[in-house]
Amino acid sequence: MTTNIRENILEILMEINEEGEYSHIAIRRGLEKLLYLPKQERAFLTRVCEGTTEYRLQIDYIIDQFSSVKVEKMKPVIRNILRSAVYQMRWMDSVPDSAVCNEAVKLAQKKGFYNLKGFVNGVLRNIMRNKEQLKFPGEDRPVDALSVRYSMPRWLVERWIGQYGRKTTEIMLADFMKERPTTVRCRQYMTSREVAVKSMEEQGVKVEQAPYLDYAYYISGYDYLPSLESFFLGRIQPQDVSSMLVGEIAAPKEGSYCIDLCAAPGGKSLHLADKLKGTGRVEARDLTEYKVDLIRENIERSGLENIYARRKDALVFDPADKDAADLVLADVPCSGYGVIGHKTDIKYKMTPAKEADLVLLQRRILHNAAQCVQPGGTLIYSTCTINPRENEENVRWFLEQYPFEAESLNPYLPEELRGGTAEEGWLQLLPGIHKCDGFFIARLVRKKDE
Repeated sequence: MTTNIRENILEILMEINEEGEYSHIAIRRGLEKLLYLPKQERAFLTRVCEGTTEYRLQIDYIIDQFSSVKVEKMKPVIRNILRSAVYQMRWMDSVPDSAVCNEAVKLAQKKGFYNLKGFVNGVLRNIMRNKEQLKFPGEDRPVDALSVRYSMPRWLVERWIGQYGRKTTEIMLADFMKERPTTVRCRQYMTSREVAVKSMEEQGVKVEQAPYLDYAYYISGYDYLPSLESFFLGRIQPQDVSSMLVGEIAAPKEGSYCIDLCAAPGGKSLHLADKLKGTGRVEARDLTEYKVDLIRENIERSGLENIYARRKDALVFDPADKDAADLVLADVPCSGYGVIGHKTDIKYKMTPAKEADLVLLQRRILHNAAQCVQPGGTLIYSTCTINPRENEENVRWFLEQYPFEAESLNPYLPEELRGGTAEEGWLQLLPGIHKCDGFFIARLVRKKDE
């Protein structure tokens, strides 16, 4: 790979690490500018950017062992050049280490750091010589060992060991690091999954059955999702199985009026509309025009006519919504710990203080959501996190404050997910323990005789 593609990689890593952009957004934006490049080069860029971000904590630990200047004290351009080079040397066999080192030195010089090219060369050559003898924390320091091995902030590892135990924590951490194919939901109304699958296979896509739901599939081996016929004809929607289970648990009855308060990009709203089989109405809401436009794009592609999107703030209650909906979905903003496998930089961005703010935000949204549900109607509360404060503790708080009761999820779940807390009305899915992302779902029914 050339210095040019590595310069593109550096620009994306600078956006992620120095400007605070989400990795999936920065990478997607970078790729959109480079559609003219061969597939191999774009795949290289994606892997290096994703991998360097995913393993950043371990990479910094390695660099600090061989550098006289600690990573956090380095100039931003230099530390990100070193990070991407160490990732390639440690986790990629396609390029010789010496070539990785030479390209990193060239890039430092090209970026105006001629006086630091010797420093870059020295650090990387030192790591290259000692790659097989790297030292990591031992099992006598279990939190540090897991933190560095799986590149997870120490405070999160310590917390999860306390909540879930050492064994489950390591299973989750290992699962975050696994490569995962794209998961798609095949639309069921006015089409068939057989048609969608056949079309994808004819375009050379590898299609495999996903767990739990017969309309969920893993797809891989494609270059660009919008180029797939089944995608642009609305037969498939990218969506994790955990997110599809929200639609199963919601189980909207035909003719229902449903509100999705925080809907972008619209996968769950579209699933509800599909389940209504052309009846009823789904109102998919979100805060900004940008997010609403994302929903509208997906609605237009789906061809479904019983769903529309509108801009509306979930924190501002509209009196017109009072007791209006048969079903309300509150898939609230959250810490996102359950989807670290997809959005690797979440783990570096979240703090306990931000979590506390999120819990307050979630409760304000739940307060408004409760008022939208008609007596006998259903509120689905969901998050993509594994944090009890945002999940079961919020549900307990809600049931103490509002005239709702939790309803067993067993009738709505595949057999292997039934039992346990599902009987009590909520389900915590854990990455690596369950065959999907980490997710929380609760089904809450408003009492008729309040």
